[in-house]
Amino acid sequence: MNPLVRDYLLLGLRLGRHVDGLVDCYYGDPELRDQAAAEPPADPRELSRQATRTLTELPGSDLEPARRRYLAAQLTALRVVADRVAGAPMSFQDEVRAYFDVEVGRTPPERYAVVHDEIDALLPGPGPLVDRVEEFYRRNTVPPERLQRCVQAVSDALRERTRDLFGLPDTERVEYTVVRDAPWNAYNRYLGGFRSTVALNAASGRSVAALPIIVAHESYPGHHTEHCLKEAGLVRGGGQDEHTIALVHTPRCLVAEGMAEAAVDAVPGPGWGEWTARILAGEGVHVEGERVERMRGLVLRLLPARVDAALLLHDEGGDRAEALAYLRRWMLLPPERAEQMVRFLADPLWRAYSVTYSEGGRLVDDWLAAGDPGSDVADRFTTLLREPLLPSQLRAGVARTALAPT
Repeated sequence: MNPLVRDYLLLGLRLGRHVDGLVDCYYGDPELRDQAAAEPPADPRELSRQATRTLTELPGSDLEPARRRYLAAQLTALRVVADRVAGAPMSFQDEVRAYFDVEVGRTPPERYAVVHDEIDALLPGPGPLVDRVEEFYRRNTVPPERLQRCVQAVSDALRERTRDLFGLPDTERVEYTVVRDAPWNAYNRYLGGFRSTVALNAASGRSVAALPIIVAHESYPGHHTEHCLKEAGLVRGGGQDEHTIALVHTPRCLVAEGMAEAAVDAVPGPGWGEWTARILAGEGVHVEGERVERMRGLVLRLLPARVDAALLLHDEGGDRAEALAYLRRWMLLPPERAEQMVRFLADPLWRAYSVTYSEGGRLVDDWLAAGDPGSDVADRFTTLLREPLLPSQLRAGVARTALAPT
């Protein structure tokens, strides 16, 4: 193993002792994992200095330029993680920029109001719009006792399509389990060896829209597929051990979450609502497939309100009550879901993570749309699955397309 790659892996593992969940997965050399676990937790200020030393040594190393670029971006973010653990103050915008190499700002509420009008037209009827949205979700709920069977049925169908489009190792597998009272809809844990476990929140069947999105996001062709193809190609085929670890507060994470958000648009693609409805009908669950798909597209346009609420809390002097009211108004959330979101946004170590979905999704969507007119989404998506692209590379690709002569 290259010594600088070893330093990077140890740095991530050591920081994971301070930030629970920072190491999303690790399937590399077990001796490094055991070494980091056996050591006393390192002073985060020393970990920041370690990141700086490794960054300083990178330009003169014998690593290929693409690997140096990737490691430099990751190490720069980890240095800030260490500084934050050590108590360094930082604005929300600066923290997001340092972790994810992306700029965030406020979205004019008028844009959300336009989306509300479109939802109002999609879900006509008496009463407040937020109540009609809740009733829509209620009508399209998968009961918790049927959730695992329904998810498995959707997963089996998506796996077959993903294998045909992108290829998968013959031995890959995903196992699904249902848990209760989790703060997320689903969580992928990649175990290495082309295996993942996906935990499903029992409440994630609240809208059938969650089912194809969850499975596409977490498994086929999302996180699980990406890990499998990168383990096969970059790690086993290319000896790039830096990809045996996934760290959440890093630029790699923004692209991975953005890609997973776009996964349902690659497989099964447009028309996934009715496609899902047909599969679920076989499980005795009947839903409004086309309307669910349209609703999901509208709700995505409301997601930047989470960034607005975080800016309100951390950079603009607002309090939790103001953030709660903002989310309830513009994201059309019931009180308990808005409360859960505010708790996440208020967490000093996890407050920045919410941008990976909205900003990562927006960046990946722009990059996918910037492809050659004759290419489809699946062609571009293959590159995301197999290559370790960074936000700066996606932005550069979008900019080149914008400047190209027509």
